[in-house]
Amino acid sequence: MVLVSKKDLKIAMEVFAIFQWPLSAWVSVTTVICVNLYLVLYTKYWPITVVILIWLAFDWKTPERGGRRFVCVRHWSLWKQYCDYFPLRLLKTHDISPRHNYILVYHPHGLLCHSAFGNFATEASGFSKIFPGITPYVLTLGAFFWVPFFRDYIMSAGFCSVSRASIDYLLTQKGTGNMLIVVVGGLAECKYSVPGSTTLFLKNRTGFIHKALQHGVALIPAYAFGENELYGQHIFTPGGFINRFQKWFQRLTHIYPCAFYGRGFTKNSWGLLPHARPITTVVGEPLVVPKIENPSQEVVDKYHALYVEALQELFDKHKTQYGLSESQKLVIV
Repeated sequence: MVLVSKKDLKIAMEVFAIFQWPLSAWVSVTTVICVNLYLVLYTKYWPITVVILIWLAFDWKTPERGGRRFVCVRHWSLWKQYCDYFPLRLLKTHDISPRHNYILVYHPHGLLCHSAFGNFATEASGFSKIFPGITPYVLTLGAFFWVPFFRDYIMSAGFCSVSRASIDYLLTQKGTGNMLIVVVGGLAECKYSVPGSTTLFLKNRTGFIHKALQHGVALIPAYAFGENELYGQHIFTPGGFINRFQKWFQRLTHIYPCAFYGRGFTKNSWGLLPHARPITTVVGEPLVVPKIENPSQEVVDKYHALYVEALQELFDKHKTQYGLSESQKLVIV
């Protein structure tokens, strides 16, 4: 009989927690497509597909209207294993009043936003205790809500669409005490997600500033120290076929296709598991902005510069505590 130690069981649960989240998207997409094609083409049960499509059409706007969260999902013990794998930590530097709404701007994107998910879409790191009275809404690509069942899964954890209509709804129709988490670098920032990198795709990202001004809500900078240390990337020869394809694909879709790798199940082996390295997400001081219904580009640029300054100050204040050198700078592209 082979006995499994508590340590081995703990590691297995952590690995399962890490894999199930990204794989749930892939499994949901492929399963939904394949099963429904089979039902339509080869069986008499095609009405099931019709019912699913009708429900999808009826429920289409829900991700833009606050989603459909279930508090119990955010408290799953599985997420504790997820956060323990790295481990993840959420650090508050200033108190935040539940009498107002906020847009928290998360950096960097990393490959899979592990820290953003663990800290803001679950209660494993104690979000509700750290920010009492605040309800987090993690905003993500609307395409994730096109897939039946998977859309319900992510909405249950507090995810909503990152569309303008969604942001407007959350800031006007859900009262106060709401925190919208936006990863502004997006998938385009993945190309800079390599160990040691502190480069952010932020220079031309001003939409979040515009929305903050329209609604008069404070902007909160947040930086996850260690997020870029989880995976390596294979850098293809500049000017080569694959490198040219990457650039063409990014210009077309704003998504950078990268060849990333992490650790395997054995020591010194490659695989898809992220490296188990600590990540601390430091949440800074709210940057108060005025309410201007139709802000000019000049005003947007002014507050974008103020936001970048606040983010730089947050980064410089905490970088040496989390393994970065005093000389390391935040690079904005």
